[in-house]
Amino acid sequence: MRILLITPPLTQLNTPYPATAYLKGYYTAQGYEVRQVDLGIEVADRVLSREFLQSIGLTEQARLIEPVKRFLRGQDDTLGPRIANRSLLPEGKRFEQLDDDNLEWSFGVSGTTDKALHLATLFIEDIADYIRENIDSHFDLVRYAEYLSNDAPTFDPLYAELQQEPSVIDRMMLEVLEKECKECKECEECKECKTIDKVCITVPFPGCLYGALRCGQWLKAHTQAIIEIGGGFPNTEWRQLSDKRIYDVCHEVVIDGCREADQYCPDFSDLPLDKYLSLTEMTNPMHRLWSQGRWNKMVMVHGCYWHRCAFCDTSLDYIGNYRAPKATTVVDHMECIMEQTHRTGFHFVDEALPPKLLREVAEEILKRGLAVSFWGNIRFEKAYTAELCDLLAEAGMVAVSGGLEVASDRLLKLIDKGVTIQQTVEACRHLRDAGIMVHTYLMYGFPTETLQETVDALETVRRMFDEGIVQSAFWHRYAMTCHSPSGLNPEAYGARRVTLEPNPFCNNEVDWEPQFDYDIEAVGAALRLATYNYMNGLGLDQPVRSWFPIRVPKPTFYSKSNSYTSF
Repeated sequence: MRILLITPPLTQLNTPYPATAYLKGYYTAQGYEVRQVDLGIEVADRVLSREFLQSIGLTEQARLIEPVKRFLRGQDDTLGPRIANRSLLPEGKRFEQLDDDNLEWSFGVSGTTDKALHLATLFIEDIADYIRENIDSHFDLVRYAEYLSNDAPTFDPLYAELQQEPSVIDRMMLEVLEKECKECKECEECKECKTIDKVCITVPFPGCLYGALRCGQWLKAHTQAIIEIGGGFPNTEWRQLSDKRIYDVCHEVVIDGCREADQYCPDFSDLPLDKYLSLTEMTNPMHRLWSQGRWNKMVMVHGCYWHRCAFCDTSLDYIGNYRAPKATTVVDHMECIMEQTHRTGFHFVDEALPPKLLREVAEEILKRGLAVSFWGNIRFEKAYTAELCDLLAEAGMVAVSGGLEVASDRLLKLIDKGVTIQQTVEACRHLRDAGIMVHTYLMYGFPTETLQETVDALETVRRMFDEGIVQSAFWHRYAMTCHSPSGLNPEAYGARRVTLEPNPFCNNEVDWEPQFDYDIEAVGAALRLATYNYMNGLGLDQPVRSWFPIRVPKPTFYSKSNSYTSF
């Protein structure tokens, strides 16, 4: 059997999404002939080309796009100083948002390359904005027609769009797809053309769904291949799918398929690794780490070793079904991937890296004398002692991200997070002292959360930034999902679901009745504004109440001192 694996537009542009690489490793081990294609980077390369930009009237950008791409690919660093001094690139609307003082604070004189990457990214984003506003309203750099897939109870809007003529970007994508289907190997003996027998399309995010459906539509009309659609989005959204029109564009929807695929070493060898672009949209250090550089994405374990958090989709296989390999297997896979990609940086995309296995992996890395860098998600628990953090840093850990979530001990207990604020603070201190960057995810608007608790949460975050034990943070509003403990049993968390019957198309986030006696939207905006300033070293000495446009209570704890020994 000959299998084609597809990642549709668009995910990250700096590195391949690993789903097809894992599937290729698995299918190859079963004896199949397998190819993979990242349509996202292929389409982006065609859009960001001299020929296309000239055709849509962006003459000046067309002149510069190829050297800028070489710079963003790390193929011509000498262009950096000209970009950084702002004498080369045309500056559109994205540049109007620049704060020169903040730019200098973020990058300084010694950060010429990083500053140039940021400015070059704004140049690329200006082009993307122009295309979206004038050529194809679906287009974006890291997503495609996402608004059609986000919170889509019915298939009607997507289905109606699929009945329209393909857009100019659609046609680019389908031209690449057709080329991939026609490229075939010749049998050495009979010269027989080998056609594709099965096409597997992964849909990790909503911003990939429209592209996946367009591909499936074309494949059904022009090939005899069996077409399967799976991945993170179907696994969460389509478990109760009842609209049969989806089978107009595929033969099978795969839920929890190839569960054992992540036990095999991923195979990136046939992806065009020299085409990926290192982008720096924001000065946020964790966002820069996420989008800058071609990290090898890899899974250490399957599922989450804790899988109890009330807001998380713990009933699904990818979280609730925990399996861990041996440390030697993990490092074997790392060495194999390094041979394929010639890159030594790894982003472990696990839900939460288990501390015990992480220790064993670090020891194995040091035992083999490997020079690697790695980062990933953790839980801020007491296992992260000073000794363990020093060991991880010595082995190559450069950053972690983890959830402080509601930043209230009452609420942390309610959501069964399994950590306290004090434990989180101590873990962050040990990570900071070992030289490991810390990013924390934060949540507001959980059922029963009071305005006082929200203000206290921001005060906690302010103190952590002021002490330097976190360098990056992001707030998101709580969303109730039908696969989480809080969605399956909302009354246990002081909430009530509004909708109980499943939708015919997508089912994940569900409506519930929030009972907040304050303006939750204004609170969310204040949290994000304050934290953005904290990340830039600003506003740390002003009362947290000053960030809110509404009347809020004082935090229950506050100190002007920069020396915090206990929370």
